[in-house]
Amino acid sequence: MLSMWMTTSHLAETRNRRNFIQSMKTLQLLFKTSDSFAPTLARLALGIVMFPHGAQKMLGWFGGYGFTGTMNFFTGSAHIPAPFAFLAILAEFAGSLGLIFGCLSRIAAFGIFTNMMVAILTVHAANGFFMNWYGTQKGEGFEYHLLAIGLALIVMIFGAGKASIDSIVAGRLRKD
Repeated sequence: MLSMWMTTSHLAETRNRRNFIQSMKTLQLLFKTSDSFAPTLARLALGIVMFPHGAQKMLGWFGGYGFTGTMNFFTGSAHIPAPFAFLAILAEFAGSLGLIFGCLSRIAAFGIFTNMMVAILTVHAANGFFMNWYGTQKGEGFEYHLLAIGLALIVMIFGAGKASIDSIVAGRLRKD
């Protein structure tokens, strides 16, 4: 009976150790980043450009409607389900801050990537490629969104780059 308990205990301990190691590997992949300065530039450019858009939606800054107004528009006029509307606002606001500080940059970039893809497919593709510089189109094209997608892909693939919280966390995870 004692040997059966020890075997069961040993199996549980081995399973827990394997789960811990797998979790650490996942964290290392999430925070791993390139030492190149190029992903840093992509991350900062995307974060700085997206921050005013997120602040419009979340805080009402820069002429935006704030969280309640944006949620009402998304769920009412645009017919976006509330959970997706909330995630879109969060992706632009928290995602831009995450990118600026280099914290969970891959997740932040993925959120913005998703927002831009949805924006192209549901709204902007019908207006063509170019932005509406002269006010002669029905709406805005998707060139801006395509640039944001390109920057997000760089961060998703290469990580936050230098001068980021992700880089600091990745260094500490390597030591453990």
